[in-house]
Amino acid sequence: MTKVKTKDGVELFSKDWGEGRTLVFVHSWATTNEVWQYQHAHFVERGYRVIAFDRRGHGRSDQPYDYGIDTPADDIATVLEAHEVKDVTLIGHSMGCNEIVRYLSRHGAARVAKIALIAPMTPYLLKTADNPDGIEGAMFETMRAQWRKDFPKWLIDNSRPFFAPQTSQAMIDWGMAMMAQIPVHIALACNRTLVETDFRPDCNAVKVPALIVHGTADASAPLPLTGKRTAELIPDSAFIIYDGAPHGVMFTHMDKLHADLEAFIKRE
Repeated sequence: MTKVKTKDGVELFSKDWGEGRTLVFVHSWATTNEVWQYQHAHFVERGYRVIAFDRRGHGRSDQPYDYGIDTPADDIATVLEAHEVKDVTLIGHSMGCNEIVRYLSRHGAARVAKIALIAPMTPYLLKTADNPDGIEGAMFETMRAQWRKDFPKWLIDNSRPFFAPQTSQAMIDWGMAMMAQIPVHIALACNRTLVETDFRPDCNAVKVPALIVHGTADASAPLPLTGKRTAELIPDSAFIIYDGAPHGVMFTHMDKLHADLEAFIKRE
């Protein structure tokens, strides 16, 4: 475990476990690298090298005030350079997927062999003239207004859709406690960036093989608006739909996810 310093002086908490083919995990909004802990354990035990870091503003990383999408994308570049890795598979969840495709459009794929996007928020959430099926901006403003008044209550009220009916209450409580640690101003800033940024050009420019995994019961990232369109935009993509899976698929369908990820990683 170490700290990686970015060009703007931010220190990012980073883990580097195991030996073998390198997997780099990029977590989502309001979580930490620990959201991937079951994947970390699985792949290290199976002979992979696993690198995971806390995004700026999250977990044990510094909390600056800049949360535009280019900066966290550049943070991925910093982490890869600091660990001196090549031929990696980048694995992202939710907003982490958006940062991965922006990283590729800004830095290229010299260090990256493949990407896996799990429940992505790409390519574009906001309803606009050229994205008529998007979500009305007023809905996001209403949600953010709730965060400004009582963010923990909003998390609890919306916890069940993130998981599956069979998920234990202990797992849900653990996940919500992790998410509640993010400062509200960072939650707000990251959400604005996520919602208002158009990632369609980034997705279309991806030049490496991509796996997209998405659940039909994802309330956070509706499949037709996100996963399906992302798969259509990325030229060399495989799209796997999990029937009944929610946004937190790494918890609720971990055995299937592990198998699908490993098959994709090993595919020539």
